[in-house]
Amino acid sequence: MNWKDTRSWILSGKFLYDKNLAIVLWFGLSFIAVLQDVIGNHINNYIIFKHVYLHTIQQTNLYLEYPSEYLDVNLYGPVFSVLIAPFTYLPDKIATIAWELFNVLALFIAIKKLPIVDKWKNAIIILSSHEMMNTASWLQSNALIAACIIFGFLYIHRGKDYLALFFILLATFIKLYGIVGFAFFFFSKNKLKFIGWTLLWSAVFFVLPLLITSKTFLVQSYYDWLEGLQYKAVKNVNPNDNYDYQDICVMGMIRRIFNIPYLKNYYITIPAVIIFGLQYLRYDYFKNTSYRLYLLCSVLITTVIFTTSAESPTYIIAFPAACIWYVMQEHTKATNAFFIFVLLLTSFSYSDIFTPYLRENIIRPYSLKALPCFILWIVLVKQIFSKQFLNIPADRILLTQ
Repeated sequence: MNWKDTRSWILSGKFLYDKNLAIVLWFGLSFIAVLQDVIGNHINNYIIFKHVYLHTIQQTNLYLEYPSEYLDVNLYGPVFSVLIAPFTYLPDKIATIAWELFNVLALFIAIKKLPIVDKWKNAIIILSSHEMMNTASWLQSNALIAACIIFGFLYIHRGKDYLALFFILLATFIKLYGIVGFAFFFFSKNKLKFIGWTLLWSAVFFVLPLLITSKTFLVQSYYDWLEGLQYKAVKNVNPNDNYDYQDICVMGMIRRIFNIPYLKNYYITIPAVIIFGLQYLRYDYFKNTSYRLYLLCSVLITTVIFTTSAESPTYIIAFPAACIWYVMQEHTKATNAFFIFVLLLTSFSYSDIFTPYLRENIIRPYSLKALPCFILWIVLVKQIFSKQFLNIPADRILLTQ
């Protein structure tokens, strides 16, 4: 391809549908980010993950600080010890790369299985690749959680609740975000089987760590996990901590912009839950693929923007939803302009596109990364109420899969 053809390819927007470009950007950018961490020996998060397994087999409290081993504390559920176990037998730097690429691959496969036309799935991957790189650079596991939520949606959509509940409960027992997968309950063709599979997989994941530890330690670990999560929830909103990498959500944004440090979360979350629940009033469309995709977007965004545990890398859960929403729209000038706003302020907010002054003094301190997704959430709710999902262009989604 010569320069003229390349320029035409870029200006026409055809690059957004390129399968090879999607693969290169998705895996290439994330690999580079992880490699930089490994070369710089910034692999603290993986060391935390590794010690979830080591402390489990040693029967040492999973949720205490161990400054001689790593910084920060573990907040993942006991079942994570079994998931991370195979990676711990590799050298740390190789294991770090392997673990993070496993996360990257999981979300890639989940997006690729969406009931959306292939070229638009490529667009979702390309547009989300920078956010995936951001998450990978933190060596976080949010991409895996996002993948599990999407897999839960996909398999309920296909009538395979036994697989859907596997992924939903796996995510829930690792990092409680996964519980939002139960929002798809009403799409199930057999509600009793759905409940049955919920009970079965809950029991399986609850006892799974018994493969490597004792019953007494496991039960105590669940109590310790709950205590750790409660402590973290309080710490996230403690103004005395002055830590603006946390609480990147609607509540945090309001607290910081309007200088209301002690604003109670429930003033925001209770109305949000009510508004979210009203989306189910479109029960006549529960079998409609378009409606289901809109609700998937709403669920993924809600998961992040209304939790005080949201950090920058948590937005790999919400941002692909923004891209899914975008590819389902008529691409008018207004829609394109709005999505560019979402792309820049959410995905590129911590990048060099913004000056260090803007990043350090405005965007991060005021949790502005949450703003575009909050606006989009409002748009989504309005579109569901107005049945906008019935107007998706015919070349965007697969009505059967």
